[in-house]
Amino acid sequence: MAIISEMQEEKRPSLPFTASLDPSNPLGFLEKVLDFIGKESDFLSKDSAEKEIATAVKAAKKRLSEVEKKKKEKETVKPMEVEKPKKESLKTTEPMEVDKPKEEEKPSPIVPNKGNGLDFEKYSWTQNLQEVTVTIPVPSGTKSRSVTCEIKKNRLRVGLKGQDPFIDGEFFNAVKPDDCFWNIEDQEVISVLLTKQDQMQWWKYCVKGEPEIDTQKVEPESSKLSDLDPETRSSVEKMMFDQRQKQMGLPTSDEIEKQDMMKKFMSQHPEMNFSNAKFN
Repeated sequence: MAIISEMQEEKRPSLPFTASLDPSNPLGFLEKVLDFIGKESDFLSKDSAEKEIATAVKAAKKRLSEVEKKKKEKETVKPMEVEKPKKESLKTTEPMEVDKPKEEEKPSPIVPNKGNGLDFEKYSWTQNLQEVTVTIPVPSGTKSRSVTCEIKKNRLRVGLKGQDPFIDGEFFNAVKPDDCFWNIEDQEVISVLLTKQDQMQWWKYCVKGEPEIDTQKVEPESSKLSDLDPETRSSVEKMMFDQRQKQMGLPTSDEIEKQDMMKKFMSQHPEMNFSNAKFN
C-alpha cells in the first residue's frame, strides 16, 4: 500500500519594510512600496492592479483636497470676538431729581367788611377788640326753641333742629363761654355774641376754614375808644398808631422810643464816638 503524503507549502515570513520617505522624491518611495507589495503578494499580477492603484491614488488625492480645504476654511474664519462686559464706572452718579409736589399757594388776605369781619352766604361776622358778633338769617317766624346753639371755649355750633348746622368749627382764638350768649331777633336773625379771651388781638377769621382777612386793614371805631378803661384805651391807640406807621414804612412807637433814648444818651456823653452807631 502506497502512502501519499501532502506537503503543505510553508508560508514565507514577511520581510520588514525599511524604505523611508524623501519629500523631494516621493515617487522613489512609491516604487519601493510597489516593489515590496510585488514580493510579498500577488497583487501586481492581477489584471485590475493598475486600475485599483489609480483608484486608490484618486481617493488619496480627494482626501488630501478635503483636508486642505478644511484647513483653509479654518484660516479664513476668524474667531468671534466676545464683547467684554463694560466695567461700571466708579464715579458716583448724581441722584435723580424728584419733582417735589408744589406747595399750594396761600390765598392773599381779604379786605374786611365794615365791621372788620366777613360776609358769607349763610352768615356774617363782625368784631372789635373785645367781642365777635355772628349774624345768621333764618326763615321768618323761626322760634328760639327751634334753634340749637352750642358755644364752647374753642368751638361754635349753630343751626336749626333737624337740619345741618349753619356754623360748626373751631374759633380763631379762645372765647369766654360764660360771657357769651345768643338770641333771635324778630324771629328772622340769630345773633351770637362772643367775648374774646384775648382782647388785644384782631381775629383773622371767625371759625377755621374761612378765608383770612387782612388785619392791617381793620379800622377800629374811634367813637368807642372813650368807652374803654384808660389802660386798654392807651394800648389800643398805641396799636393803631403802630399799624399806621408800618403801612407807611415808618418806625413804630417802640422804635421811636429806643431812638429817643439813644439820642439822649449821646447828648449826655459827648466825649464818646457814636459815628458807627446804628438806630434800629
